[in-house]
Amino acid sequence: MSELIGHFPAFIATTLLLAIVPGQGVAMIMRQAILGGARTALFSLWGHSTGLIIWGALSGVGLSAIFAHSDFAYSLLKWIGVAFLLFLSLQTALHVRKESGKFDFNDSHISGSQKSEGKNNGASAYRVGLIANLTNVKAAIFAVAFLPTFVPRDFPLGVGIFIFGCVWAMVSTSWYLFLIWSIDKSAEFIQRPKVRRALTAVSAVGIFGLAVGLALTSPH
Repeated sequence: MSELIGHFPAFIATTLLLAIVPGQGVAMIMRQAILGGARTALFSLWGHSTGLIIWGALSGVGLSAIFAHSDFAYSLLKWIGVAFLLFLSLQTALHVRKESGKFDFNDSHISGSQKSEGKNNGASAYRVGLIANLTNVKAAIFAVAFLPTFVPRDFPLGVGIFIFGCVWAMVSTSWYLFLIWSIDKSAEFIQRPKVRRALTAVSAVGIFGLAVGLALTSPH
């Protein structure tokens, strides 16, 4: 176990870099924070983190072997991801036409019926984060190709992969919490209609670019 823990510093540094580099996860969190506020982004973040743990668990039970021998499995995941990103990009672009968005970061004044609706929105936001992560080829490749390499040879591979998957989720969550906090602190600025529309447009274009980039990737 001590040898496994010894690999933590290098693994944490790697996963932090993966989280910081702009990609599908960053685009999704920013999109949710800009359009729905901190609460919506947090629910999507929990979905995103759940996806990372699922990837770690799947890799631990043998997903690496499946992807290593099946280009079809890789391609299927890739095109599901492309379709989801295109849908998210179109949905985001439609918000550009609106003069204002949902940027209420304090729900103390919301009525009971509105809070009930907010719970449903929370479930929807959670699903967005979960689906975005489970269709993220970068996350899949990291889980199946790199997680196993950090596990010491004498340590049970499946258990080690799952442990690193949980650490991966914690590191990624920490970074995205900081990202959401940063957007939250600038909420007053973001609430300006012109700023909101500009950021929304940039987010839509960025997500579309990710979809194109994903479509052009080839099986490894």
